[in-house]
Amino acid sequence: MTTETLRWFKSSYSDNGGNCIEVSVNLVSACGVVPVRDSKAPEGPVLEFTAGAFAAFVSGVRSDTAV
Repeated sequence: MTTETLRWFKSSYSDNGGNCIEVSVNLVSACGVVPVRDSKAPEGPVLEFTAGAFAAFVSGVRSDTAV
């Protein structure tokens, strides 16, 4: 990754039920990746998706279709 500090956030649609992911978008322009982590385990593993793959995921969720 990079030495830049990740700025994590959850969706405003999150109901705080604990089944959320957090994303950090501040690496998209510099590295082309979107880091994703489990909000219940912030010290746990971080998955990195390409910006295109994450955009396809979000598009699929918004349209309620399988990605």
